[in-house]
Amino acid sequence: MFWMAVFILLISPLAAQFTPEEIMRRPEQERLLLKAEIVNYEKIGEGITKPFKLYLKQDEAHLSACWKNPTGRPKGYLEGWRYEIAAYRLDKLIHLNMIPPTVLREHRGKEGSLQLWVDVMMSDLDRMEQGIKIPPDKLVHWNRMKYLTRAFDGLIANEDRTQQNLLYTEDWRMILIDHSRSFRSSREFRKRLLTGMHNEGRPKPFRQLPRWFIENIKKLDYTGIQDVVGPFLKKKEIEAVLKRRDLILQEVDEMVRKTGESNVIYE
Repeated sequence: MFWMAVFILLISPLAAQFTPEEIMRRPEQERLLLKAEIVNYEKIGEGITKPFKLYLKQDEAHLSACWKNPTGRPKGYLEGWRYEIAAYRLDKLIHLNMIPPTVLREHRGKEGSLQLWVDVMMSDLDRMEQGIKIPPDKLVHWNRMKYLTRAFDGLIANEDRTQQNLLYTEDWRMILIDHSRSFRSSREFRKRLLTGMHNEGRPKPFRQLPRWFIENIKKLDYTGIQDVVGPFLKKKEIEAVLKRRDLILQEVDEMVRKTGESNVIYE
C-alpha cells in the first residue's frame, strides 16, 4: 500500500487525530528525520511521484519514512515536494494534528520531503474495496473528521485527496498523507474552493466544523504563515491560502444562517 507555532491558538483535546502522547513526540521525530542515519531504502511501488521508503537509525532509535521529490508536471499535474512540508507546518500551526511529521531531507544528492511512516490499519480505499463499514460508535466522529479534512483540503487547495491517501489507525483515527498537489495559487483557486457547497461539479460540503478550527483559521495572517512555512511557499501561495480561508468562513456563515449555529459548529 502506498504508505500508506508561532502564535497561541485555541485547541480542543478532541481535535487531534494524533494522540497527545504522539504529538509530544513530534519534536524528537522531526530531529530523527533530519539527523538519523539512512541505513537502507527501497522504492515504493505505488504513486506517480516515485517515492522511496527510507529506514533510519540513531543510537537505539529506529524509524521509517517516505521520501519524495516530485517537481514540475509529471502526468500533467503540478507537483511539488515542498508542499508536503508546508502542509505539515500549516497543520501544526492550526493544530489540525492529522499529518505525520515531515521535514526537508537530502537523499542520493537531491532535496525532497521526508515524512514519518505511520503504521495504520488501512486506507479508505482498502475499507471500500473490502466492504468494511465504519463502526456505529465511530460514525459521528468519522463524519466530523471527513468534513474537517474537506475544509483543510479547501484551505490548501489540495487537488489530490483520494481514498488511498486517507488512512485509518486501529482505533479509527484519520491520518492524512500526500499533499504534493496542494497550494494552488492561480486566479481560479483564489475565487473558489475545491471543496464546499459551491464547488463546481460534485459538491463536497463540510457540513459541520469544530469551533477551534474556525477560530484558528480566523487568526491566520500573512506574517504568521510565512514565519512557519519559511521557504516552502511563495508569496502568492500564502496569499491564496488567506483568500480561501475567507471563502471557508463565508460558507460557515451561510450554513449558520440557513440551519443555525448548533447544527454547524460544535465544541
